[in-house]
Amino acid sequence: MSQEQVEQVTHALNNGASKAAVCRSFKVPRSTRIDTQESGMERGGEGLADGSVHGLAEPRRGHWTRVDKGERSSQRTEILSVLQRHHVQMAGSGTAMMFAHGFGCDQNMWRWVAPAFTGRYRTILFDHVGAGRSDLSAFDPAKYASLDGYALDVIELARALDVQGGIFVGHSVSAMIGVLAAGRAPELFSKLVLVGPSPRYIDDGDYVGGFSEAQIHELLAFLDSNHMGWSEAMAPVIMGNKDRPELAGELTNSFCRTDPKIAQHFARTTFLSDNRKDLGKVQARCLVLQCSDDVIAPEAVGRYVHAHLPDSQFVLMKATGHCPNLSAPEETIAAMEDFLGETPLAA
Repeated sequence: MSQEQVEQVTHALNNGASKAAVCRSFKVPRSTRIDTQESGMERGGEGLADGSVHGLAEPRRGHWTRVDKGERSSQRTEILSVLQRHHVQMAGSGTAMMFAHGFGCDQNMWRWVAPAFTGRYRTILFDHVGAGRSDLSAFDPAKYASLDGYALDVIELARALDVQGGIFVGHSVSAMIGVLAAGRAPELFSKLVLVGPSPRYIDDGDYVGGFSEAQIHELLAFLDSNHMGWSEAMAPVIMGNKDRPELAGELTNSFCRTDPKIAQHFARTTFLSDNRKDLGKVQARCLVLQCSDDVIAPEAVGRYVHAHLPDSQFVLMKATGHCPNLSAPEETIAAMEDFLGETPLAA
């Protein structure tokens, strides 16, 4: 299955086609043996040269094993299910670059940043379960009671799309989701771009998270009692940039589109989390992008993250607010390119 076919499959599923119909459209070859000439696979199982979905064959070092047709069909169905569940969208080719959105948002928040990299990378955008055009029926309160549940989704998605040594770009709470995923499966990502990260939002002794425990519980109680009012009040504070009210308006609308019960649950998971101990487990090289005036993740938090990651670079941006991917995409792109050692593409 080529990358183009994966994109066609995703489009078909998102437009109502059944999994069975899609599977029939991409028939398994009669031979159960996969060889490098037929599939475009590289020997040794290091990846698929044609961008195919990983997992359709069972590679062993130096050769390929026979895979039962029924098993292969089941693997295809599982992969299609993952793509549909997260409304995956891909573009470009080469090293995978996966973009993950923050609380109350969806993949659309990366629309000004991701296209800048499609000429050099295989960009992967997706919605966390419960957000955007994801499968809301897949939301499991028990699984998503901690950020580990979201990290497991990232790992599953990355493996389904054959990501190896890729780049993970996470905004806000997804920065920590990326940290957790990279700690559990270090082979997936060689670099992490953490935009406005916070391992803990509540102050704790000498640690400055930006909020007292009482403030966080007050914020959560407000969200529980009045989802729309919370969205309208908090979006301008989170976005900042008072001279550009259209940005706060977009964030307000994004918050309001989120299912209230899921928003309340995700907010608790996010704002009550404490992942400070997980920072030291990351083997990947990291970029910490810190906005100059961010009430959700203050500069002290970004510097804490930088200090406790084994290998990281800290950039204090001129951008203000918590969403530079929307308010300052050019600065965000430039910082990423510098970190990745890339030469900017001509406009």
